[in-house]
Amino acid sequence: MSILLVPGYMADETLWDDVLQPLGKFGPVTHADLRHDSSIEAMASRALADAPSHFILVGFSMGGYVAREIARLAPERVRALVLIATSTRADTPSLRQSRGTVGKAAASVSFSGLSKTAIATSLHPKEAANEALIERVRAMGVRLGGEVFRRQSAIVRTSDRERLHEIRCPTLVVAAGQDRLRSREEAEEMHAGIPGAEFALIEDSGHMLPIEAPQALLAVIEPWLDRVTSKLK
Repeated sequence: MSILLVPGYMADETLWDDVLQPLGKFGPVTHADLRHDSSIEAMASRALADAPSHFILVGFSMGGYVAREIARLAPERVRALVLIATSTRADTPSLRQSRGTVGKAAASVSFSGLSKTAIATSLHPKEAANEALIERVRAMGVRLGGEVFRRQSAIVRTSDRERLHEIRCPTLVVAAGQDRLRSREEAEEMHAGIPGAEFALIEDSGHMLPIEAPQALLAVIEPWLDRVTSKLK
């Protein structure tokens, strides 16, 4: 069975580098391309058009919104779902306003990746001065470029809490204990709303779980996928 990995805001496929090989034992790994679209729904449709016939779906942060939309659009194709450091809540008015301002920025404005301050906020407080981690996150944004930055910043994330019950595949919700962008409470809301979902907390990590705590993330995901895929065969 294939695995479809869905990255987050201003993250590319290198987000998954530290977990890629271990996840590959469950099947060929493919990546969703979120560069071209200006809505969660359009991103989900594009990912589905390029996806294998059946797959395990893993979504991180903004990619969790996309992944849930994929699971609703094609429930017969999604065999299992992992949601990492994400939320079911709508953007707050202040966040929507700040992202909208960025999204309307002139194309002539140069872009050199997310700011160090923004990146540090996404990390565990103890990693706020970790230059290697900060540069890794910044480099993803540089590769994606200013056009993608403006497009993704303009995306409006609405709440899908009332639709969580539509997700019927086996689901694992993973939260980070030191996540300053997405709270444990938000993860628990998803866990409660998705029928039969399981929940895991990785305490010693900030928001960027696949980069900050890949081994801890694998220690949660691998045994769960072992159990789930054994039942699917």
